[in-house]
Amino acid sequence: MTRVEKLQAKFPDGVDAFLTVDEKTCFYLSEFLFSDGMIFVTRKNAYLFTDFRYLEAAETEARGCRVSTANRYEEIRKIIEDEAIKTIGFEDDLLPVCMLERSKKEFSSCSFVPMGGTVRTLAEYKDEREMALVREAQAITDEAFAAVLALLRPEMTETDVAAELEYQMKKRGASGTSFDTIAVSGTNSARPHGVPRPVTLEKGFLTMDFGCIYHGYCSDMTRTVVIGKADAEMKKVYETVLAAQRAALAAVRAGMTGAELDKAARELISAAGYEGCFGHGLGHGVGIYIHENPRISPSGRTALSTGHIFTVEPGIYLKGKYGVRIEDMVQMTEKGPLDITKSPKELIEIG
Repeated sequence: MTRVEKLQAKFPDGVDAFLTVDEKTCFYLSEFLFSDGMIFVTRKNAYLFTDFRYLEAAETEARGCRVSTANRYEEIRKIIEDEAIKTIGFEDDLLPVCMLERSKKEFSSCSFVPMGGTVRTLAEYKDEREMALVREAQAITDEAFAAVLALLRPEMTETDVAAELEYQMKKRGASGTSFDTIAVSGTNSARPHGVPRPVTLEKGFLTMDFGCIYHGYCSDMTRTVVIGKADAEMKKVYETVLAAQRAALAAVRAGMTGAELDKAARELISAAGYEGCFGHGLGHGVGIYIHENPRISPSGRTALSTGHIFTVEPGIYLKGKYGVRIEDMVQMTEKGPLDITKSPKELIEIG
């Protein structure tokens, strides 16, 4: 069954078609990477609208869709008439208001029905081909970390480190980064999503959170090293985070909820005296979207099962002082959970 067919099977009663302009949704449905396009799926057919820039590639690579470079609005009006379409579903949390309003005017004979995250629910469960692409993305990320680790010097800036990580990933085949690269040192590492600064690396922890896109699929990992030497308290914080991550990785099993897995790490961190210093969820799903279901957090209710890919990333952040985070990606396979992040986790001191 193609992805388009899976979506058609999920059409709510009374919905005759589905419209999207979201780049990642278009990629998921067609398995073709392009921008500034539109996909229109009816109960009978699927149509990919693009322009001349993408025509040759789309005709070769797009799956499950008829490709057209004609005026998309004129063509869709013809389809609406030919297939007697009365209602069109749309992603109400992704479709820009201006695009919705234009669509209502262009297709005035139809009513529009919110379909929320229907496509993202389909995308949540990966097949083996998708799993392999994510593994390759993560392998690139691991290799980039090893290369940067060999280059790290105390005189570098945070922006130097971030730029080097991105260069090393692209050098190995990544098409881009899956999110804005984080490389934060010293007091800046106390900010879970701190922004790299053009300043020399501060003594203390250097947290690097980064990932790449490979054939449309994302990777995500975090490693924390020390610039200089770690004192006793720094070692305690680091070892607590590492112990929490190892406890969570060991606890992963099919059928447990994201909340149950989060608890395995959070309770250990709190018991070590750092209650309240781990302010984000333990992880999140990863695939085409860098943040997907399942949610691995106190509010995560989805049961983990085959096809899920998610992060395990506990952290401790001491305001105004420093922070530590360690992150791996886990795939739920038919044989059980698989940690696909291979980079070392022992405490590393630089300089």
